[in-house]
Amino acid sequence: MKPYAVLFVCMGNICRSPTAHGVFRHQLLERGLSARVEVDSAGTHGYHAGRPPDERSQVHAAQRGYDLSDLRARQLLPRDFERYDLVLVMDQDNHEHARELCPPGHLHKLRRFTEFCLQRTAQVVPDPYYGGEQGFEQVLDLVEDACAGLLAHVQTQLEAQG
Repeated sequence: MKPYAVLFVCMGNICRSPTAHGVFRHQLLERGLSARVEVDSAGTHGYHAGRPPDERSQVHAAQRGYDLSDLRARQLLPRDFERYDLVLVMDQDNHEHARELCPPGHLHKLRRFTEFCLQRTAQVVPDPYYGGEQGFEQVLDLVEDACAGLLAHVQTQLEAQG
C-alpha cells in the first residue's frame, strides 16, 4: 500500500516548512506511523536549494526535542502535486505561488496548514526569518498545534484506507 504523503511548503524551505516537517515526522515516529506516512517539505522559491534549515529554526526546534539537521531545502515542483496527498502551505503568498504550479485535477490537495490547528486560530504561520527569537517560538507553537490536528486527520485517512 502506498504511504499517505504530506508536503509542507513555505517560501524558502529553511524556516517554517522544515520545522513542520521535523515536528510532524517526530509525531509520526512517536505514534508508530512513520512507515505509513511520507513527509517532506519544499519552498515556492529556490533561493536556498540544498541548504539546511536556518540555524535559528534548528536551535529552537532542538530545544523542544526536534532534529531538523538532516533536512535540505528544495523547490516545489508541479509533480509534487501528483505525488503528495496533501500540500500544506504556510501563508497566502505560498498558496498563490503553489496554486500557479498545481496541475489540473490536484487543486483539492492544496490547503493552508493552519486549517489543522486545534487550539489556535491563526490564518498563517508567520515568517520568522527577519524577526527575533520569539518569532521562532511562535512558529513552533503554531506548528505543534497544527501537526496535532493534522495527525488526527491523517489517522482518519489511514483508517479509511484499511
